[in-house]
Amino acid sequence: MKLCYCLTQLLILSELSIFATIFERKIDMDIGILEDTIIAIATPPGIGAISVIRLSGTNAFEAIDKIFLGKTKIKNSKTHTIHYGKLCDDIEIIDDVLVSVFKEPNSYTGEDIVEISHHGSPLIANKIISLILSKSDVRLAEPGEFTKRAFLNGKIDLAQAEAVADLINSRVAVSLRGARNQLNGLLSAKINDLRKRLIDLSSFTELELDFAEEDIQLISRVDLVHKINNISLEIGELIESYSFGKVIREGFNLVLAGEPNVGKSSILNYLVKESRAIVSHIPGTTRDTIIEEISIDGFFLRLYDTAGIRNTDELIEKEGVERSRGEVKKADVVIFVGDVNVGFSEDLEAQLLELNPSVKIIKVLNKIDLGVNKDFNEDFKISALSGIGMIEFIDGLKTMSFGENVYTEKDAIVTNIRHMNCLIKANKALLKSKKTVEKNLSGEFLASDLWVAEMALAEIIGEVTPEEILNNIFSKFCIGK
Repeated sequence: MKLCYCLTQLLILSELSIFATIFERKIDMDIGILEDTIIAIATPPGIGAISVIRLSGTNAFEAIDKIFLGKTKIKNSKTHTIHYGKLCDDIEIIDDVLVSVFKEPNSYTGEDIVEISHHGSPLIANKIISLILSKSDVRLAEPGEFTKRAFLNGKIDLAQAEAVADLINSRVAVSLRGARNQLNGLLSAKINDLRKRLIDLSSFTELELDFAEEDIQLISRVDLVHKINNISLEIGELIESYSFGKVIREGFNLVLAGEPNVGKSSILNYLVKESRAIVSHIPGTTRDTIIEEISIDGFFLRLYDTAGIRNTDELIEKEGVERSRGEVKKADVVIFVGDVNVGFSEDLEAQLLELNPSVKIIKVLNKIDLGVNKDFNEDFKISALSGIGMIEFIDGLKTMSFGENVYTEKDAIVTNIRHMNCLIKANKALLKSKKTVEKNLSGEFLASDLWVAEMALAEIIGEVTPEEILNNIFSKFCIGK
């Protein structure tokens, strides 16, 4: 028993040492970064009315004061104030500017920040940045480095930092709301609550280990399993939300598939509200894949109109059919289009499922304006030409594509694959801990399982995050953010 105890303690200590090493590497890395003052243009490249250049770091005020002519020195200004003046080099005035001042710790990064608003010429922006770099101890910012500093300085956690990138990349209302909720800390609050409850359980378990010889139980095994089950259930609900969260963040791939001349292109034209695809009574008109982006009730959808899938010896059409099959493989939902003349081919439906076994197929019977004399077991009846049934089809498309789960703005939703993988890891550790209790194994094993679960949750919000993961996350940001 003592040997078992010692081995388990060594296992736990080795795991702790790994994370301690990660922390040490992270701290060493952070100190090197935070000593620098960084600069970047914070607005999109190109010509505009105004552009903004951002500096952050200990030398930010000193750097701007070397080239700014105004009524007061920036370093002597109050925080959250704006100052008008001119930026000059040794020879001439570069531009009239407004300089915004944000003093640490009450700034985006938690450091001293200066934001220079100038006329939106790329030439002016380059001159200002070059001048500051030449006159001061300042370097160009890396992608996402301002947000990275906000994370390192404790202004936001890692999940919130990732939400900043999602917010910038939002293209429709739903993805914008999802990113905003995550930035506001909705998911972080849920993760922190789960972590706190795990830490409470770990505390009981660790304390019991100190009284192992007295065989004292601070929490009954029944209560322990009950609490583990509750935490596991809530983590499972977060994992289930990812299928919806992925749609919020990345959009949805809808592929129009079917035999030639059933009206796929007509449906596309109706949904995008323009004649995007050529419509003809001649079979095989669509030879290449047409991609359109649309929004339905705030959801971002990529709609693929494909060539009719059939056997053909015509070389160009054959290539179009192969491309159609390729799009089906990547689809989230296939809108399987048939018409009142041919219905739905069972062979073609089998091909669709063979190409993508997990795809959701929605059967749409088109051309009902010609009359329907047979039941084709369709999900929707429409006429893309006259518009009959299209409103019902669009409403039903959303429900059938996204499922019955209804999430509100108050729900914590997982939209990030990294977060989901951490949750899966945490849940596996919890299931293992429950088996440990049920088998009445030593408390050291239970403590180790709970610790693994807690560390997995900590990784989501950046309490424990290896350097390579941090670098990968922030490298995907734009420069200046």
